[in-house]
Amino acid sequence: MDKESRFDLPSFQELVEEALDEFPEQFLRLLDNLAVIVEDLASPEEASKAGVNDPWQILGLYHGIPYNQWGRDTTRLPDMIKIYRLPILATARCPKDIRARVKAVILHELGHRAGLGEDRLRELGVF
Repeated sequence: MDKESRFDLPSFQELVEEALDEFPEQFLRLLDNLAVIVEDLASPEEASKAGVNDPWQILGLYHGIPYNQWGRDTTRLPDMIKIYRLPILATARCPKDIRARVKAVILHELGHRAGLGEDRLRELGVF
């Protein structure tokens, strides 16, 4: 059985939910008012917005207002993290690697939500 069929969309969504449940308590504030959505692949528009030509190069994407810029408005719509299933499966070698990549992508996108840029995330080792 290949990775795509073994980790169909519902199975992959379950994997993402499990990864979210494993985050320590200090991350829970970053999960408030956040929607985490699994899609197969970023759209060309999302790739362009991220500064990438090829949607297969994007494993996840954060949409929203970073935590360090939050104001007192508690009525805003939820921020969103998109996790892209097919690029993660394409770069993973085994099921254990898929789980690790999902968790790393979520951590990376939560870093953006915390207000960290790409350079700082690389310095911290969160690819």
